[in-house]
Order: sequence, then C-alpha cells, then structure tokens
Amino acid sequence: MAVKLLTMGCSVVKWGLGGQVTSVNAALPEGFSENGFSHAAFESLLRRYVSPSGLVDYEAWHADAASLAQLDAYLAAVAAYSPDNAPERFAGDDETLVYWVQAYSAFVIKAVLDRWPLDSVTDVRATLEIRRGFGFFYTLDFVAGGARINLYDLEHDKLIRDDVDARVHFVLNCGSQGCPVIRPELPTGDELERVLADAARDFVADPANVYVDDAARVLRLSPIFEWYADDFLADLRRRGIPAERGIVDYLVLVAPADRRADLERAAQYAIEYGEYDWGLNAGGGER
Repeated sequence: MAVKLLTMGCSVVKWGLGGQVTSVNAALPEGFSENGFSHAAFESLLRRYVSPSGLVDYEAWHADAASLAQLDAYLAAVAAYSPDNAPERFAGDDETLVYWVQAYSAFVIKAVLDRWPLDSVTDVRATLEIRRGFGFFYTLDFVAGGARINLYDLEHDKLIRDDVDARVHFVLNCGSQGCPVIRPELPTGDELERVLADAARDFVADPANVYVDDAARVLRLSPIFEWYADDFLADLRRRGIPAERGIVDYLVLVAPADRRADLERAAQYAIEYGEYDWGLNAGGGER
C-alpha cells in the first residue's frame, strides 16, 4: 500500500501512512450564503492578525477566543463545501483557485494555533519523520468538502496542475519565513490577475529571494525557484514565451521593471540556490 512521491519545498515524501484528522466543531459563519462561497470570515482575521510584511500574530490570535471561534466557523464552511462536492457554488476557475489557496492558508494557521507555541512547522513531527516537514505536511489531515486531505495533497492535486498559473506559488504560504507572504484578500476575475502579478513582483523584488551578485557573477535565488522550476518553465510555454535561458526568462517576465536590466545582465551568471528558512512566520500583526 506504500505510495512514494519525492518532491521538495513545502512538499514531502509520501509513503501512504495514515494521518490524524483536524476537525472543527462549529456552525457556519453567520449569514453564510446558500449560494457561492464567502471567504469574508477568514479574510477579516487575516487583516487583523497579519502584518504588511506578512508576519502572523499567532500569539494574539491564540489568546482571543472569539477569533479562534471565527476561524473554526470558516473551517466548518470549508469542511462542508468545496469545488469537488459543491461545484455549483464556484462560478469558474478563479473561484476554485481562491478556495484552495485560502483553505491551504487556513489549514496551516489552524495547525499552528492548535499547537502554539511553535518555532517552526517542522517541529510537528511524525512518529517516523522520513523527511523534514513530513509530520506537518503529510500526517495532518483536514476536511474540505466532506473529504479528508493533507497539505501535500492539497498543494499537488488541487493547486499545482499543468493548467494553473504558476504565480500561485507566490500566494501560497506554508507558515515559514521562506514562503511568500499571506495575502489577506484573494479576489477573482481581473483583480485576481492583479494580485498574482503583485505577488510575483514582490517576491522577485526582495533581495532575500533574488539577488544579483555582480562581483561574484552569481545569481542567488530562493530554493522555491529550483523546487518548482518545471512549473515556472511550463508557464512560460503556456504563454508562448521561449525559455532559452531557463528560470531567468521567467524572472524577467514577472519582475518589476526596474529589476529586469539586472536580471538580463545576470543571465550569463552562475545560479546558486540559498537555504530555505523554516522559521515560523510569526510576528505582530496590524490590529
């Protein structure tokens, strides 16, 4: 029965071991629509507890019973409805994408709050910790649309598919400093395009993620660009853009205008990938 999948980053090695389910005992958010799916209850919590730099005030959130109950109410809605069991609630691909991204973030935050205090999500360990992060990303199960799912499967089966915009990587946060920041709101339609573009641009603009070292003739990148290189290059092909210089072509595509000349110059440099920062993305929020 063992199934083995080997990936990197916020993903883990999968061996087919059973997980422990994280369940909630709560009613749906007050006034939750009989049609569609509202993320308002969760997004209001993100606006309260997530700082502009993306740090989450887990300490304050954990101390506020009403906020914990509000998160559980949102998770009750996630548990009841998903694009799989209630497709009529999701008008199109944008709504489906936003549902899974927000569900992922809510599951991560719930898992951290249930085990607070933590220094890293990798502190949540399985009995047999096959790979760093195995306990958190594979052995914790959640409920979405009546079905159990872990963070690994949610990421790879629901979000990272051939037809999905690879910029989704820049709005997916796994509770770690090395991840892109949590976005308090994920709209749909043209506004989602703007958010994805902003998220990609912000991540590439941060020297901690993309740094051109002219003296050493090295382009230093977040390991996210190594782990998910296939997704980024597939996105270039989907857009009809040649990937003759590999990941550099993708960086040039999504980078802010004032960084493109640096990246063009670095196209001939050696590429080095840094260490991933698994420290918890904890800090004071804007409340």
